[in-house]
Amino acid sequence: MILPESNNFNTKAQKPIVLLSPLDWGLGHTTRCIPIIHELLHLGCQVIIACNSTQKALLIGEFPQLTYVHLPGYNLKYGKKRWGTIVRIILQTPKILIKINNENTWLNIFLKTKPVDIIISDNRFGLHARGVHSVFITHQLYIKTGLGKLTDRLVQYLNYFRIKQFSTCWVPDYEAGKTLAGELSHPGKLPAIPLRYIGGLSRLNACQGKTTSINLLVILSGPEPQRTIFENLLLQAFKQQPGNIVLVRGLPGSSSPVQSAGNCIIHNHAPAGMLNKLICNSEYVISRSGYTTVMDLLKLGKKSILVPTPGQAEQEYIAGYLHKEHLAYAVSQSHFSLKKVLAEVKTFPYQQPVFDMSAYKIVIGEMIEQIKKAEH
Repeated sequence: MILPESNNFNTKAQKPIVLLSPLDWGLGHTTRCIPIIHELLHLGCQVIIACNSTQKALLIGEFPQLTYVHLPGYNLKYGKKRWGTIVRIILQTPKILIKINNENTWLNIFLKTKPVDIIISDNRFGLHARGVHSVFITHQLYIKTGLGKLTDRLVQYLNYFRIKQFSTCWVPDYEAGKTLAGELSHPGKLPAIPLRYIGGLSRLNACQGKTTSINLLVILSGPEPQRTIFENLLLQAFKQQPGNIVLVRGLPGSSSPVQSAGNCIIHNHAPAGMLNKLICNSEYVISRSGYTTVMDLLKLGKKSILVPTPGQAEQEYIAGYLHKEHLAYAVSQSHFSLKKVLAEVKTFPYQQPVFDMSAYKIVIGEMIEQIKKAEH
């Protein structure tokens, strides 16, 4: 397969053409790309989204005017227990490598029919091409495997081997001061390619006022079967819990109507504006410790209760790190008791600093200007 040798920026369309594609492991990679897409459109770019049908169902509500091209996801399977998930992910490593090669082949074919000026890949290792400015987005420079430091270092080496094939790496965290991902985004050794810390990313708007009409909001997304296992655990506990409770499932595209179970209102999906209002109107938020959800909650200054997906070492690390920093309360799913948790958070010393989540706009603007200069 012949790769494009050069990039003729903006010669016909009079707009920079950007191909953007997020990973499909949960919806977090997709939703954190929303502010990036908004800024690209604000700067006059033509944006093409490569994603699967679930991601498209979410994004098309925000951006119905964009062009979408189908790119299959990884469709990983997870276990019912922590170690079951770890073992399953290890066994699916060959599948992951095949998917990376397949998406690179797909990209080469796509570029023959639709040349682009910029590729932005959120954790999809195969989406880079010679002659095209390719950006890799990740907060995991150092990947926690749950299998010890030796394995972590080996995986970091393999991670950097893939990352160095891109033009630049964007890290959604802060370079200095209080960070959101700890060692994951600030390892002792950085990748060899240019790297920019772009600050936190959130599609949500800061809360206005301090009204809290919802006692408890649950945002429950992530891989199956763990999503459903935790949902069933919570629904059982809600039967004994007074107050107003709202549960938002991460199931975009579902046609089921709003449901109720006792004093709990259940939404299969909440668009960004609705989710924004729900979070702002809640006293406490229970969620997984997916990085995008964490950034949303920290931007809105909400007291969160993080329950990492069992077997996802990254989520387990982030939950523990934020608990230690007093930015969130964290508890494992295996030790989760709603009554006990709600009693403990009342005395938990939450810190709620204000995080500036607009730095990515500067980085995107500089990238567009640099590419324009290079092509003239």
